[in-house]
Amino acid sequence: MKNLLIAQSGGPSPVINSSLRGVVEAAKCFPEQIGTVYAGWHGIEGVLKEELLNLSVQSEEEVALLRNTPAAGAIGTCRYKIKAHQQEDFDRVVEVLRAHDIGYFLYNGGNDSMDTANKVAKLAQERGLNMIGIGVPKTIDNDVGDSEFKLIDHTPGYGSVARYWSHIVQNAEEENRGSSPADPVLVLQAMGRKIGYIPAAARLADPQREMPLLIFLAEAGLSMADMADRINEKVAARGRAIVVLSEGCDVGDLGFTKDKFGHAQFGASQTTVQQALVNYLNANGIKAAGNARGQTYGTDQRATAIYASTVDLDEACEVGRKAVQLAMDGEGGYMSTILREPGDTYSVRYDKVPLDLVANSERFFPSEWITDNGCDVGDEFIDYCRPLVGDEWPQVPLVDGRQRFTRFEPVYASQKLDNYIPEDYR
Repeated sequence: MKNLLIAQSGGPSPVINSSLRGVVEAAKCFPEQIGTVYAGWHGIEGVLKEELLNLSVQSEEEVALLRNTPAAGAIGTCRYKIKAHQQEDFDRVVEVLRAHDIGYFLYNGGNDSMDTANKVAKLAQERGLNMIGIGVPKTIDNDVGDSEFKLIDHTPGYGSVARYWSHIVQNAEEENRGSSPADPVLVLQAMGRKIGYIPAAARLADPQREMPLLIFLAEAGLSMADMADRINEKVAARGRAIVVLSEGCDVGDLGFTKDKFGHAQFGASQTTVQQALVNYLNANGIKAAGNARGQTYGTDQRATAIYASTVDLDEACEVGRKAVQLAMDGEGGYMSTILREPGDTYSVRYDKVPLDLVANSERFFPSEWITDNGCDVGDEFIDYCRPLVGDEWPQVPLVDGRQRFTRFEPVYASQKLDNYIPEDYR
């Protein structure tokens, strides 16, 4: 019998805890192989600091509530990446795994997280630990894997953020339609540093293309002047325009900062893409009375329970269960994955792909799904994305009018090693 450790890193999602629930509940099905289930408090940082939250002692009610608990508050996440030269960090991870008799290490995250899972799994084997490493996919950006969708069809988290944008744009349409004499142009900024799956989901709000909707993806490569021209063409034709653009569109220097993965943090930049575009439109004039105005949507895209897709919640749970099953079958070095079955009716199967293939992978939005004018997406994308958002509202429990989320008891594994400061924080 060996203990199981799960940790997660990167940006959270509305369904990240559903995967965690799948892991915890599946682990209970193997009492002769799995001892205690631990969680690294705030991801790999918690592993380095030997802060291991005991999930085996938590109540069934709190574990069940993980399904509708968004974001990462239950066990925390981080953006700490152990780089190749940080040998002390790697040594420390192995020490902690050995000290707590960890035989199964699961890491939930995106492309950078799969790289960490891969490195830790290989190092543990090299150091003589009888340990299996498994990746659990997660990212709202949907950018893990390959452009042929053979490694993974979509990542848990994406269906929910797609549903979010489908509904946000429907509401924005009502706002713009009513207030267009004063505010004819409404610019909405979506997440997605350079991968356009999130802003593309705005098209689900209007599959019949009845709204004056423009969608600008970073991959389209339009300049600020190009975007302004497309907007003015729409305003001239329809009297108003709703614009959804990626935070990664090139509008000049935003003075942005970078996280520890080296990724741009647009939410922490000195200005925003939408504000730069709104300023440009108002400075140069739009072809209607009134002004352009904008709205930047931030972490609520990945941290709002009521917008979670029920399809996404179910699939996130199943990839967590699949990861545990892979571990029990002795299949280390893999990531559990979702693959779409062929046919007109949407269905998926849960499988495995080698961590080597998905570690640091980056899937881009297919160029053939972007319209020739660079300001919309085609029906092929709608066919791909529509099944992921589902048809039902999630059942989020309320107590005294407030959402009821998981709250684990702070029961941690006993410290067996000396205190440690991760190398990046020295």
